[in-house]
Amino acid sequence: QVQLVESGGGLVQPGGSLKLSCAASTSTFSIYAMRWYRQAPGDQRVLVAGISSGGVTNYADSVKGRFTISRDNAKNTVYLQMNSLKPEDTAVFYCNARWGGIPPKEYWGKGTLVTVSS
Repeated sequence: QVQLVESGGGLVQPGGSLKLSCAASTSTFSIYAMRWYRQAPGDQRVLVAGISSGGVTNYADSVKGRFTISRDNAKNTVYLQMNSLKPEDTAVFYCNARWGGIPPKEYWGKGTLVTVSS
């Protein structure tokens, strides 16, 4: 069982920045594809950004050019740098780890709240 613990959320003004972190309790962190999802009030959880075990990244169109996902395998941690934040970015952000082996494994963190408001 892998535990994922997100941190770094909080209240920020529009146009501001935040950096989220997700620490994983596993020594095999490097084999997992890591993703950040978010869920706004009343909405479904949606994918924000992902990074493969090999470092390939992908982003939702709504955050391209503003958010950057990265990982530090030595620290078993994935990050989400969020710049130029907008009120519509307000959501609970969740960290996800996925391994497509046999059997596949998937884990979720409990989330961290990001509020963008003046």
